[in-house]
Amino acid sequence: MSRAADTPPSPPPPAKAGTDRLIALFLFALVAFNPPLLRVFGAGDTLFGLPLLYVYVLGVWAAVIALSARLLERGGRG
Repeated sequence: MSRAADTPPSPPPPAKAGTDRLIALFLFALVAFNPPLLRVFGAGDTLFGLPLLYVYVLGVWAAVIALSARLLERGGRG
């Protein structure tokens, strides 16, 4: 009999701490760019002369990029 059959399987390696945050950021972006929410900001209002929808989309897009860059640069460190 081989000894490998007698030992229990090893647990899977732990996921990086940053992985959960990246998944949460993806889900936030998924909700933020959902058409029903975009319709709220596409009502025709303006902010500093720019359509509110454009300001919202570009602001959220920039925030998602900045947060993902920060999370990836930290490498999951607390």
